[in-house]
Amino acid sequence: MSKIKAASLIIVITALSFLVTPKIWPMAAGGMRPTAMQLPFFILLSVIESLSFGVGVWFVIEGKKVLSAQAAASKKLITWAYLAAAWSLLSWWPHDNFHKANGENLQGLIYIEYGFHVTLIIAATILGVFFIRVLKNSKQ
Repeated sequence: MSKIKAASLIIVITALSFLVTPKIWPMAAGGMRPTAMQLPFFILLSVIESLSFGVGVWFVIEGKKVLSAQAAASKKLITWAYLAAAWSLLSWWPHDNFHKANGENLQGLIYIEYGFHVTLIIAATILGVFFIRVLKNSKQ
């Protein structure tokens, strides 16, 4: 994919995800509302998460063939690294928005924290192992 097509894809996915966010994840009834001073920071955070989601979609499309060309790791580890990197990019958008929609429901918070934080820790571990193995094998 050319740089222009990649940038276009990322921009379109970023814009779409940003625009549909309130429809998919409405604010919890009775939940906290940001002040006028805080609102721009939450909007910026939402833009950044939507951008990460856009980059994640691009990575899902382009990343597998690039990683598959890497001969310094097993196919199984390459697949896990691909999935870990994709999840690390894609998960921020739903993660933060589930928090907004969840409100002050502690059981929902437990599900969100385990569903996202634990899986991101696992993803980071997989990526760490992948890079150590690739770099170690590339020196030999």
